[in-house]
Amino acid sequence: MSSAAPFIFAGQQFQMLADRALFWPRHGALIVADLHLEKASWYAALGQPLPPYDSHDTLDRLAALAAETGASAVWCLGDSFHDRRAAERVAPAVAARLHGQAASTKLLWIAGNHDGLTGGAWGGEVADELVVDGIVFRHQSLAGETRPEVSGHFHPKLRLNLRGRLVSRACFAGDDRRLILPAFGSLTGGLAADDPVIAENFAGAYRAMLVARGRQLCFPCPGTMRDDATASRAARGAKA
Repeated sequence: MSSAAPFIFAGQQFQMLADRALFWPRHGALIVADLHLEKASWYAALGQPLPPYDSHDTLDRLAALAAETGASAVWCLGDSFHDRRAAERVAPAVAARLHGQAASTKLLWIAGNHDGLTGGAWGGEVADELVVDGIVFRHQSLAGETRPEVSGHFHPKLRLNLRGRLVSRACFAGDDRRLILPAFGSLTGGLAADDPVIAENFAGAYRAMLVARGRQLCFPCPGTMRDDATASRAARGAKA
């Protein structure tokens, strides 16, 4: 696929997709995070009407990627719905699309901090996390996790100044052991990939990654300074 780049993580062959998703050919799994379905209707309920098309657009893109990759499974890594009452606002047409996706692929919902998921939602399955071939898939990166881990939650974005123009693109953030996916939803914001809130999930330097014209582009992120003897000496030297 022209929109995909081969990607090795934890000894496994993945494809990093330009449209903010990961594909695992070995398991036929399309992996996405943070769909935030029904976000526009949440704003509308608060008196801030937005066009109610975000869920349809997100599901359009999800269905297109599932068809393009030939995915037999779709794994959604949490915050698939924007709030715990989103299911009450899902329009019949959106519900039908979710049932249709579950009928054509094995749909797995990983619970997130926003979700109000219940077992068997729209024909899918619900789990707190998933472990496949030694890799943990969960919503938010867990401190102290020693296994390879794929998660979401932080909505990383790469922000660059190109010839005086600020460019912002959703991106992956990762190192050899941890990978944080960008938000897949059509109505989602983001956090700078090198923000300390994201950096603290990594043991040291890591990379912001995205796909352009079928190539993976990597941008270094320095990580946070660890509280060890070397860091302490560096800090004392800076103060001298």
